[in-house]
Amino acid sequence: MIPYVREIDIEYGRCDQVSPLIRRVTANNPGPFTFRGTGTYIVGKGEVAVIDPGPDDPAHLAAILAAVAGETVTHILITHHHADHSPLAGPLKAATGAPIWGCAVVGPEEDDTGEVKMEAGHDHDFRPDISLCGGGEVAGKG
Repeated sequence: MIPYVREIDIEYGRCDQVSPLIRRVTANNPGPFTFRGTGTYIVGKGEVAVIDPGPDDPAHLAAILAAVAGETVTHILITHHHADHSPLAGPLKAATGAPIWGCAVVGPEEDDTGEVKMEAGHDHDFRPDISLCGGGEVAGKG
């Protein structure tokens, strides 16, 4: 069994090294779907990919840009289009010029059960530059 670790040292705006090629910046959006906050991951060194930029939060954008200062963002990758993962992709693209990769929402959310949803809301405005809806390979240095 994998233990559910509740103790994690999070400081919003700080960039944490989580492995030799991966850093994490946590958004200040704690909640039942995000735990302490959405993790934005930066992969590589020099030329980097940013995975799941997070919610549209200017302070989080500033933290990501500070974390990649002096580097080139070559990819913005969206794992899924929940409102805590993809809305900051557009502002990050505007700041870096990097293309956005992902799969856009196809249609409206289905909610015919009347029960509480167990998912965060979808970002219906998300539009990737490069669609990965049918699968694909993303490659870069590191």
